[in-house]
Amino acid sequence: MNWDIVKGNWKQFRGEVKAYWGELTNDHLDVIAGRRDVLVGKIQEIYGITRDEAEQQIKRFEQRDG
Repeated sequence: MNWDIVKGNWKQFRGEVKAYWGELTNDHLDVIAGRRDVLVGKIQEIYGITRDEAEQQIKRFEQRDG
């Protein structure tokens, strides 16, 4: 997944991100704005996990079908 494309099309991707990480609010998604590094930090913060765990979740998200 190319995060430059995600950032450019954030309005389309934010629904997928919200569906995958249901605890993220619209305010969080506004702050993330398609930036992978910010998404990692928000997942860490909200779910109380390590950076490595957040990175693994994002890798699974990137590799999913559809």
